[in-house]
Amino acid sequence: MATFGGTKQKCMACDKTVYLVDKLAADNRVYHKACFRCHHCRSTLKLSNYCSFEGVLYCRPHYDQLFKRTGSLDKSFEGTPKVLKPEKQVDENAKAVSKMFAGTREKCVGCSKTVYPIEKVSVNGTPYHRSCFKCTHGGCTISPSNYIAHEGKLYCKHHHVQLFKEKGNYSQLESDREKNIMEEKVTAITAMEIAAES
Repeated sequence: MATFGGTKQKCMACDKTVYLVDKLAADNRVYHKACFRCHHCRSTLKLSNYCSFEGVLYCRPHYDQLFKRTGSLDKSFEGTPKVLKPEKQVDENAKAVSKMFAGTREKCVGCSKTVYPIEKVSVNGTPYHRSCFKCTHGGCTISPSNYIAHEGKLYCKHHHVQLFKEKGNYSQLESDREKNIMEEKVTAITAMEIAAES
């Protein structure tokens, strides 16, 4: 014979185990259908006609009466218990699923922003955005199988051959870059001087 186990949840009204067949959930609380009653008149409530104040259930007329008599929801009928709100139970599976979609704390080496799994390219354990995984020299699109890393910088094979192998040494690349930057500065200064003389 099959046995039916109850849930681990207890009814907020009677503190007994609530079985799935008799389960009614309202305001993040679980009740037996028979325990879902107005605190004042004890009439059975439905999800469509109940009101709740500080965890105490009322039918619509008694809820309105409470509000009209006191003028606010800060007071209650005499003898009405003050029920503390239960702590929200967090399902362990829900935590695991939310962690999968919450992103990572990994930062892209190219732009220093967070890298999410859907846009991540990882090379030797170093994370990049797909859009940041490009040749340092020419901005060419590269792939994890078609790149060369030199001194922490990424190059496509074409530019690596052009910059390093043809020149014979690697130190010349840095001096060429510095030379290009200096030429750009001189050109800008000359242009400003010509504009000032005119």
